[in-house]
Amino acid sequence: MSYAHLDAYSRLLRGAYEAAMTKQRWPVAPRRPIEASWHRSLAAGIDPGITSAPLVYDLDYIDDVRQAHPLHPLLPLLSRTLAGLADEIGHVMIVTDAHGRVLWREGGTAVLRRADQIGLSDGHQWEERNVGTNGIGTALAVGRPMHVYSEEHLMRALHVWSCSAAPIVDPDSGRVIGCVDISGTARTLHPSTVALVGTAAKLAESELALRMHERDDRLRRRYESLRGRPGILLSPTGRVISGDPAGRLGERVPLLDSHLTDDPDPPSDGILLPIRPGEHVRVSGQRMILRDGTVGLLESFSDGYLLRTVPTATPPALALSFLGERPPFVTLGDREQPLSLRHAEILALLALHQHGLTAEQLSFHVYGDYGNPVTIRAEIHRLRAQLGNAIAAKPYRLACPIEADFLAVRRHLAAKDPAALARTYSGPLLPRSESPEIRRERDELEAQVRACLLRYGSPEHLWAYAQTSNGRNDYEILERLAALPSTDARSAAARARLA
Repeated sequence: MSYAHLDAYSRLLRGAYEAAMTKQRWPVAPRRPIEASWHRSLAAGIDPGITSAPLVYDLDYIDDVRQAHPLHPLLPLLSRTLAGLADEIGHVMIVTDAHGRVLWREGGTAVLRRADQIGLSDGHQWEERNVGTNGIGTALAVGRPMHVYSEEHLMRALHVWSCSAAPIVDPDSGRVIGCVDISGTARTLHPSTVALVGTAAKLAESELALRMHERDDRLRRRYESLRGRPGILLSPTGRVISGDPAGRLGERVPLLDSHLTDDPDPPSDGILLPIRPGEHVRVSGQRMILRDGTVGLLESFSDGYLLRTVPTATPPALALSFLGERPPFVTLGDREQPLSLRHAEILALLALHQHGLTAEQLSFHVYGDYGNPVTIRAEIHRLRAQLGNAIAAKPYRLACPIEADFLAVRRHLAAKDPAALARTYSGPLLPRSESPEIRRERDELEAQVRACLLRYGSPEHLWAYAQTSNGRNDYEILERLAALPSTDARSAAARARLA
């Protein structure tokens, strides 16, 4: 991009930026990823007038974090790839952790002094939720390399800067573990720098993959020395290394929901003592329900785990009672307990999608376009506290036999059995639910029940339907009942309702 094009783009950006910050209509929107980042940043309440990223690490202890971080051994590789460029053209190279907290930087004295003024230095955090649109935070937010130029930054103090950043994904855990960034003055950092930064991130990931395979080989050799090779060999992050030739567990077994100690949220005082990013919590002794419904027990083995299947009795059935006006409740074994509407919606959706749903899919089915997978994960956590291992993860699914009144209604409809239908159908499915998927299922079920009873049902079956909330004033149902002999009490009741 030539300087003329940069000048023209800067003029466009200034107009869009001022309109966005004053909540006016944008004359011309910036690039789509920047526009989306502005929306996220403003919705998070970021003040464009802040002048520095927050300091979140106690610098007296940051060396401990650096030594423990999985990117520490790769610094020479990143330095060889990028630091020379930074020195040559007066830029600074930054390496952060997965939450945009600066752990290392390299550059000339002059540019480091300028970087200090905006918090582009050790221990400061550059996530979007802290400082708005910026190279590091936006690359981490979208999960791919990003170049953020001048007025594309949300902070006005950054308008003299440009940044190219790329996230680094750990092939072992599948998680983002850091970000590499080159930052400098707006006109000296060309947008094409983002390709070089992306290449450096890929080189780091390749080196991590090589080290991972070497660890796997060492662990596999120890495993193969065991007599009988008991159990399935897992890495510390739950990757299946050996012992599952049929692939019934997939590539990874989910361990504890938070198996890393790297907490993204600083405490209320703003400064935190460094923790050890990437350090794994040992979860030996954890029981889990596997994808095929069997129960597994984790045992520590060298640097990883052995997963052994254990015999277990058939788990108790989960019975869902979600039809009609009565508040929803669940029966697990011989224990009956009421449910909140949200928990009932989640269980109904899992019962309707027995192959499982991701957090994103569940969120969409429950809340529609405005759903947030984080909210769903929190609700699943609360449900598990009530139902134990009845809900499995990745994807979320019911891991025990299921009985549900609305599923029984479906079976009776398929069998065209009006007697069983009249006994089972006590009213609409979760009538207070506003979930788009539940509403669709509720309306479809209601229409099919009504049509089946009108076609095949006897007066007894129609009368049973007339006791439900929708059947109580159903004109066609009541007309059929009113046609019964006048001595029939059901006929009198139907005529009264029609009147």
